[in-house]
Amino acid sequence: MGASSEFRFFLSCDINLPVTFRIEKLDGTLPVKQSTDSGVISSTEEKRPELYIECALYIDGAPFGLPMRTRLKTTGPPYCWNELITLSSKCRDLTAHSQLAITVWDVSCGKAEGLIGGATILLFNSKMQMKSGKQKLRLWQGKEADGSFPTSTPGKVPRHERGELERLEKLMNKFDRGQIQSIDWLDRLMLKSLDTIKEQESSKHGNSHLYLVIDFCSFEHRVVFQESGANLLITSPIGSTNEFVTVWDTELGKFNPSEHKQLKLARSLDRGIIDRDLKPSSDERKAIHRILKYPPTRTLGGDERQLLWKFRFSQMSEKRALTKFLRCVEWSDVQEAKQAIQLMYKWEMIDVCDALELLSPVFESEEVRAYAVSVLERADDEELQCYLLQLVQALRFERSDRSRLSHFLVNRALQNIELASYLRWYVAVELPDHVYGKRFYGTYELLSNGMRDLPPNDNGEDGKQLWQSLVRQTELTAQLCSITKDVRNVRGNTQKKIEKLRQLLTGLLSELTYFDEPIRSPLTPSVLIKGIVAAESTLFKSALHPLRLTFRTEDEGSCKVIFKKGDDLRQDQLVVQMVWLMDRLLKLENLDLCLTPYKVLATGHDEGMLEFIPSRSLAQILSEHRSITSYLQKFHPDEHAPFGITATCLETFIKSCAGYSVITYILGIGDRHLDNLLLTDDGRLFHVDFAFILGRDPKPFPPPMKLCKEMVEAMGGAESQYYTRFKSYCCEAYNILRKSSNLILNLFYLMAGSTIPDIASDPEKGILKLQEKFRLDMDDEACIHFFQDLINESVSALFPQMVETIHRWAQYWR
Repeated sequence: MGASSEFRFFLSCDINLPVTFRIEKLDGTLPVKQSTDSGVISSTEEKRPELYIECALYIDGAPFGLPMRTRLKTTGPPYCWNELITLSSKCRDLTAHSQLAITVWDVSCGKAEGLIGGATILLFNSKMQMKSGKQKLRLWQGKEADGSFPTSTPGKVPRHERGELERLEKLMNKFDRGQIQSIDWLDRLMLKSLDTIKEQESSKHGNSHLYLVIDFCSFEHRVVFQESGANLLITSPIGSTNEFVTVWDTELGKFNPSEHKQLKLARSLDRGIIDRDLKPSSDERKAIHRILKYPPTRTLGGDERQLLWKFRFSQMSEKRALTKFLRCVEWSDVQEAKQAIQLMYKWEMIDVCDALELLSPVFESEEVRAYAVSVLERADDEELQCYLLQLVQALRFERSDRSRLSHFLVNRALQNIELASYLRWYVAVELPDHVYGKRFYGTYELLSNGMRDLPPNDNGEDGKQLWQSLVRQTELTAQLCSITKDVRNVRGNTQKKIEKLRQLLTGLLSELTYFDEPIRSPLTPSVLIKGIVAAESTLFKSALHPLRLTFRTEDEGSCKVIFKKGDDLRQDQLVVQMVWLMDRLLKLENLDLCLTPYKVLATGHDEGMLEFIPSRSLAQILSEHRSITSYLQKFHPDEHAPFGITATCLETFIKSCAGYSVITYILGIGDRHLDNLLLTDDGRLFHVDFAFILGRDPKPFPPPMKLCKEMVEAMGGAESQYYTRFKSYCCEAYNILRKSSNLILNLFYLMAGSTIPDIASDPEKGILKLQEKFRLDMDDEACIHFFQDLINESVSALFPQMVETIHRWAQYWR
């Protein structure tokens, strides 16, 4: 190997020097801040900015060492520091997820107003090499740099927003570091052209963004990340013994040009004519059948992709094979992509649940995504409503702000006011998203304009009135937020706060007791509400003091809702939507497990509405009635029936326990206790409060099945026939839901980009955990045994007399 092609490097764990970098300058125009003397704003006098910069190192999302500050800079633009910052932390202390959080302050107006903006930058690039040279960071104006990982203030300009200037600056950085050969006459021409492009870009964008330029100090060679104390395997010399020798293959998993060329030749389009008549052998047929059973989350290996491509023509009548075939297409090859699109339209039409897979981030081709939308057009409104939340999230993976998917959702919403109401809320909640806010706004605008242009309907309402009826929902929730704030500020016990609530509704905010015009209920848009019944409205005794409001409906009835401010209800909304979907799937197989999918709607990232279901928590029931049985006897007594409860009520209780046991197991619902298990008078048990999903749980050793001792005792104990019936319902429901595993996995896959806490933390891991719960490696019969063992194991932990020692899971319910 020639000396020129050698790659020399230092390991980060060997560098005992502090982390240093230079703050160079701030580009762009600062937001104008006018001085305010005696409360009078002077239009002529503007305060001179006094800027300083605060830099902090974060390691794996936690602050590390002391933050450093630059000296103040008071002169006008250009704002140059050219100041060297030396942090207290050493290079050897860094991890792969180390990042700098840099915030710019202006203290000329006082600290309260002085935040200019912040940005965060990782110290290592994707190749695990330490960054060097100049870096241009875009500031998130009005936000402090967020050091958590992943950060909400990345300084890197998103790829889709990068212009020619960003590309050239990256090359200029390489040029400054000596990675691009210098040619004097060409360099002069290049630098002159670069100045011209800078002027053009600056006038085009009007300098709406602020950029901070920092310069990372360079070492003689590249610095490659290596953790301190890591054991590098050094192979011992090969001796005469028969011992194994460990050799590290550094090329493993990397692009192999010779393999790629072989693959291209094997898939050559000239062979298309021969491929048409190819039929798989018995072994190949088995292999293809095995691949078609893979869950949508599984990546296909090279041989599997080759096999599906080779026998593509023989699979065209198998609709399940289309999504797998499209995964094995080399989309960068124009000719191959063109043939794949032609075949896609000739293929047997796929089901709606498979079309959802084609909208996942894996498929970037606009033609494939448009085809998926054409399949979705066959879904009726009820089915579409089942998937609406995920389809709105899938807008993140589209190639444009007003995509085919966006137009489809709006067109369907214009034909159904209920869909329109939900679509408007799902999109509105995502508008503050830093990265995709513009995309969601595009859909919001399409809906707004489309609805306003609608002709009058059968009730005489024109489009503008319909749109206004939806906008008034937002006005109502804003007023409810204001009420919650006022009520929380009242000193004293819950009773005093309730008095304040009723006083507000009958006094200052009496317009809320009788609306000028009926408003569509945000939870159930088909229901028109006319006002709040002050005397029946109250609040819950908890830290956030949620409101429980009774609304008068236009048909002279009433509906009760809970309004919460201070809680992110998007996760609850997702879980309840899944309960609703699973209830629908079970009923399609004639299994009604008496579930209670109450309605939940997040109206913001920290507010929302929930349907109020008259019920009591198991904690309340056990403290007042000592057992579930005696509570149900009070409402449904039958002296001649087992346990003194009517057969219908007992059956309802057993079925609902089975339904929620299966659903909470599949979705990995955590933090279960007797306060978030509720029971209705007619025997329906249901769960609320889903702050922990996909296997997360604040308590140690959570049992796989969320069954408490009192539930089993109400069925007559673990030896009774009713408990046996409960187990058979569980197994039947589990196998029915396993049949729809692809649909459920696809829906969660579409949520992968969402900012819902338990999904955003690690989408890939969460979806794999969900996939594990379906045990797709087993057949139905094996699954019945597996699930029964799971129930028995969880229940035996609750009854110490059934096992020699108290199982650790028994501690979970204490």
